[in-house]
Formats: sequence, C-alpha cells, structure tokens
Amino acid sequence: MTSMTAVKSNPSPIVACTISRNVQNFDLLIEDMEALLGEGWGDLGFGEALAFLGQPDSQDLEFFAIAIDGEDEENLGVLSEIICGAKACGIRVVLIAEDVTPASLHQLLRSGADEFVPYPLPERELASAIERMRRATEVATVTEPRVKLSGDGDGVLIAVQGLCGGCGATTLAVNLAWELANVAKERAPRVCLLDLGLQFGSVATYLDLPRREAVLEMLSDVHAMDGESFGQALVSFEDKLQVLTSPADLVPLDLIGPDEVKRVLDVAREHFDYVVVDMPGALVQWTDTVLTEAQVCFAVIDLDMRSAQNTLRLKRAMQAEDLPFDKLRFTLNRAPKFTDLQGKSRVRRMSESLGIRVDVQLPDGGRLVGQANDHGLTLAQHAHKNPLRKDIAKLAAELYSIGQSEAEAA
Repeated sequence: MTSMTAVKSNPSPIVACTISRNVQNFDLLIEDMEALLGEGWGDLGFGEALAFLGQPDSQDLEFFAIAIDGEDEENLGVLSEIICGAKACGIRVVLIAEDVTPASLHQLLRSGADEFVPYPLPERELASAIERMRRATEVATVTEPRVKLSGDGDGVLIAVQGLCGGCGATTLAVNLAWELANVAKERAPRVCLLDLGLQFGSVATYLDLPRREAVLEMLSDVHAMDGESFGQALVSFEDKLQVLTSPADLVPLDLIGPDEVKRVLDVAREHFDYVVVDMPGALVQWTDTVLTEAQVCFAVIDLDMRSAQNTLRLKRAMQAEDLPFDKLRFTLNRAPKFTDLQGKSRVRRMSESLGIRVDVQLPDGGRLVGQANDHGLTLAQHAHKNPLRKDIAKLAAELYSIGQSEAEAA
C-alpha cells in the first residue's frame, strides 16, 4: 500500500485510491488492491480525500474505492460530497460496504457511485467491478450506443403493479422481462422493459444500468417522440433486453399525463413483441391508461394485512370508477410451500374474504434475490436454480406459449 505522502517520490504512478475511516478494517480490500494494482494505489481518510480532490494530482486517478461499514453511516453527508467531487473530476467510484442499511446505500448510489460491492469481498468481484467501470469509460469516450429498432411489431403489454412496499414487484418485472427475452433459443422475442416509477424506480439499479439524460428529454416532449428518439433513450442489457430507465433526476409524478403515457406505450409496442411495465407504487392519473392498454396486469401482494387492506381499497376504487379490475392477476410473492398446510389455508381465507382469486403464487427466493438486485444481475445469472427464478421462467414460458397460440389462430 502506498501512502499519499509518498506519491511524489514513488516512481509507480498512482491510478487509484482507497478511502475509508481505517483501511486496516478491510484487509481483503488491501489484498485485492495489491493483487490488481501492485504499488500503484494509495489510501486516504475522509477528510484527506476532500482536500486531495482540490489538487492537480487528483486528475490522474482512474477510480476511488470507498470502503465503509455501519459506523460510517453518520458521515453520509461527507461521503456524498466525496462522491460528487470525484464525479466532477471524472473519477469513477466503487462503493464497498459492510453492514450498511439499504437506505444509506441508496443515498450514496444516487450521489453518483458507479459500482457497489459487498464486504467481505466475493472472489474477483472487485476486479469485475473495475473492469465494468473501465468498459463504461471506453464506451462513453467513443459514442453513446443506440438501440436499433424495427417498427413492425404489435407487442403484448404486461404491467406489474405492487400493492405494498417491498412486495417484490420490480424484481418480478425485471426477471419476467429477462426470461421472456430468453424464452426461445431461435427467433427470441424482442422485449422492452419500461420503468415508469419516475421518482424512485429501481430497474436501473437492479440491472446495473446508467440513467440517460435522453430519458428526461424524451418524457418532456413525448408528442414529438418517434422511434428514433425512443431508441436513443433505451439502454441495452446484455444485448437481449432493452430498458427505459427512470430519469436520472427526481421529477414530479405529473411530468407526463395519460396521453403521453399512451404515446410511449404505442411506440414501444410498435417496436417490440413484449413490453413489460414496472408501475410506480402510487396510483397516478395515468394508471388507468396502462391498465386499459395492458393485456394483463400482475398485482403483486404479500400474505399480510397491508396487502389485504390495500387490495380491498384498490378493488373499491377501481369498481367505483368502472376500471378494468378483471385484468388484475393477483400474484402472491413469498407464498407458503406446498407442505405448509396452515399457510395454504391463510391464502384461501385471504382470497375468499377479499373476493379475489390468487392466480400466481411465487416462492420465497431468500437472500439470493436481494444479492442479485444489489449486484445488478438477474436471478438467471446470479442464482440459476433459485426456486423463484424457476417459477418466473415458467410464467414467462406460459405467456410466450399463449402469445404463439393466439398468433397462429389469427
């Protein structure tokens, strides 16, 4: 490890720095940095990092590795300032965290951190994060890739609406879209995932995708949008799934209205075989627009009182406004196992008391689901044999089969 006081006398160029309260608390990070960079890195404290960003030497750095644990959550303001300062200097940031709350991680990622890696460091995970940052830098310096579209589609619109916080609606939307994009080995369908959670949509986080400025530009003038401008706002995930992320900045929910949303949906369906929409948690003025246009809407619930109360309120509101309540396919996440007779009885009583039918029951994927989301990977990539992944893959296959049958009948 090279101290920053030795930067001038050390002939090895310093290309990266760790930033932490005490780097000795992260011995695995020291080992990985030495294995990757040899002597070409330094170490800074929080206060030193802010001062160093004002020096000319900071312009030569490639990235910061900011290592924090639960004790550092009281310094979130300073950490956000460091990240913002690094981004202003063109320095990439990888965040390494141990025992830090999701809210704190979200705040730091929103400040501009490029990568997140949990601590203790998984094998070669830091190297992979650095390689992804380098590839992103190379792409940004050449040209911003554009998604090529062909306007000959009549896509199936699938909406996913969560009825309570943390029910797994975005996880379902992301993984369902990915499974649909991979459902057939030959002539795989074209799939687009739209994150309409304009304020706090997390599809970009779950797939580790950049949030483009073109998204806000497109949404600000939807009536002038065409296939080309829509394609410029999309980001490609693994060259198989096209994604419209939520805007990079916090925007009001009424930025777009029913007419604008219908225009976006029409263009998306024109260019894709399947369009999966991750809806915001709140009901907005264009919620009924999506429900009316969608072939099916998966309403994701948990087996708890929150979901039961919210389902009842939603049912009353939709029936009072004569909205298509019958399009909702209630999807129970973290459903009881086959052998859990008491849990199965609770599901039956819940559906009978609410006057609904639970059409889809998804198993509990456990901790691997959260890990996949944090790492920016789908369940198929991170935990291929996970029971939740298997059931979502079956659901995608069923939807694809129905679509093929209807196409043949037509």
